[in-house]
Amino acid sequence: MFVFYRLIEQSMTELDDINRKILRTLSSDGRMSNLDLSDAVGLSPSACLRRVQELERSGVIQGYRAVLDPVKTGVGFTAYVTVGLNTHTKASQEAFESAIADAPEVRECHNITGSWEYLLRIEAADLAAYKSFHTEVLGTVPQVSAITSYVVMASPKDERA
Repeated sequence: MFVFYRLIEQSMTELDDINRKILRTLSSDGRMSNLDLSDAVGLSPSACLRRVQELERSGVIQGYRAVLDPVKTGVGFTAYVTVGLNTHTKASQEAFESAIADAPEVRECHNITGSWEYLLRIEAADLAAYKSFHTEVLGTVPQVSAITSYVVMASPKDERA
């Protein structure tokens, strides 16, 4: 009986064409009403709601966010920053991640492969605020051995929510 239930549960969270269409549609407008969403994907409202709830319950949809205007929120400077650590240990990674976890300028932190250990997306009011973050936060983390900044000049395509 458990195996049968597990198969039903797995099949409900599979990303079939309708679920993919729901996800694409919600990605562009997460505040869309269920009625509008059901029209957009070609389902009845109740079937659409069940699918969305299952996608949420299963963790495919992890949350909904507001897309903010950086200029109107005081963010005039964005940079991607690669960070190299001086030792390649789990303890070093954990210490670095802990040190930057509460830094509001760090909007994204990715542990990556390649020449560097981390890629950060930093948002600050301006260049002076970024310099302060670079010196006062990143520059004081003992595990950091290298920092390279890539300043964003424009973002012709940005689909992050």
